[in-house]
Amino acid sequence: MKKTALNLMHHAMGGKMVPFAGFEMPVQFEGVNAEHETVRLGVGVFDVSHMGEFWAEGPDAFELVQRLTTNDVAALYDGKVQYTCFPNGKGGIVDDLLVYKFNEEKYLLVVNASNIDKDWAWVNANNTKNVTLRNASDATSQLAVQGPKALEAMQKLTTDKITDMEYYTFKVIGFAGVKDVLLSTTGYTGAGGCEIYFENKDAEKIYKAVLEAGAEHGIKPIGLAARDTLRLEMGFCLYGNDINDSTSPIEAGLGWITKFVENNPFVDRPLLEKQKAIGPEKMLRAFEITDKGVPRQHYEICDTAGNVIGEVTSGTMSPMLKKGIGMGYVPASHSKLGSEIFIKVRDKLVPARIVKLPFYKG
Repeated sequence: MKKTALNLMHHAMGGKMVPFAGFEMPVQFEGVNAEHETVRLGVGVFDVSHMGEFWAEGPDAFELVQRLTTNDVAALYDGKVQYTCFPNGKGGIVDDLLVYKFNEEKYLLVVNASNIDKDWAWVNANNTKNVTLRNASDATSQLAVQGPKALEAMQKLTTDKITDMEYYTFKVIGFAGVKDVLLSTTGYTGAGGCEIYFENKDAEKIYKAVLEAGAEHGIKPIGLAARDTLRLEMGFCLYGNDINDSTSPIEAGLGWITKFVENNPFVDRPLLEKQKAIGPEKMLRAFEITDKGVPRQHYEICDTAGNVIGEVTSGTMSPMLKKGIGMGYVPASHSKLGSEIFIKVRDKLVPARIVKLPFYKG
């Protein structure tokens, strides 16, 4: 079991530790609902050091990243971040990831913890032009400081202006007395804030400084359970639940990161372009329970006649909306907004309806 550089601090702060993606990680501290509300209304800090970081550098770095990802890397400018995915050559998804552009010859790819080895093998197998690749995952720590008060609190720790940074941009700055810290206005909560990358040796110093800087705003450590409820309220996909090697970005509602523009010859482009043109047979849809009940992953989705038409990929009781919400793949014929479906909860068919994302609009 791997441990992040902040493992001892999590134990000291009373974190409930569980195995996750090969790491011992805090699933919660105070409790899921309280932590969720802390992020939505103020500021919370997550240790996400289990995430993977790959550097791609050299004259052909742009060509490699453009070919391996569905979004249009050419649209990036220096200091801009892009959400995208790796298509797998068979119409599915290797992983979803973030691409950071430093310049035409230098990119950072941030991938999911559970897929680090698979992604690293995939990128290397497709590196036909000897782009310099470096897997910095084990040497890099990452904090996600999320919430409406996050940037205001973190501004205390740097002389660089960060409170006016645009969404999905980044800077390399001095932060909490540490040089060359990467700070980006990204996150997985929909609550605003930033993500911060630094070397493991600086982890405890930076974590303590973040907690101190956010104290006046009621900052608290947040576990993985609240990270999941927060992302689901926004309808953000989770790899392994809502997307995987057998789901396409078109089926998953990720057409917005699948750019069929000129000079973007990404893996699976012809296949995905055809699928978009004729329409997918199944689609990932968001739903809310209209009665009492909490949907969970793998619960069956049924039509009005009780026939099984799909299964829940992600589900929870929304801490902010106080109702059951979830996502799942349904046939295109049942995917229209407002359509009535049923979720099988403990052998009972609970009514639900297809809704537009995000669930929580703040």
